[in-house]
Amino acid sequence: MRTLCASTLIGEFFVIGFAGLVAMKSDDLSNGTVWTVCGIGMALSVLLCGMITRPGGVQLGWVLQTALVLSGFFVPTMFILGVVFAGLWWASVHYGRKIDEAKARWAAQEAAEAPAGA
Repeated sequence: MRTLCASTLIGEFFVIGFAGLVAMKSDDLSNGTVWTVCGIGMALSVLLCGMITRPGGVQLGWVLQTALVLSGFFVPTMFILGVVFAGLWWASVHYGRKIDEAKARWAAQEAAEAPAGA
């Protein structure tokens, strides 16, 4: 699960940065506000890569996904990109857990089939 989720989060890192560049063109937002918010989002996406397997890591990832979708109020394209990344996040968590379960089963089978003296 960690690899899939981390890949999604690194993709989000770049999307948040590019969204910041687009948001800079808005007359309603100051550059300082844009880069403070984007910087926090980018830092959170990188930090979450290391926290995925810890308690609350997946939930914090969902908070980031929600924030991405809501950022569409400032950069309308982010509604679409936020929903896409929320879908990728769901798939990463869902299928990542299935892969982890399959790996655990295979490891248990290997251990059971290994000779006792080896």
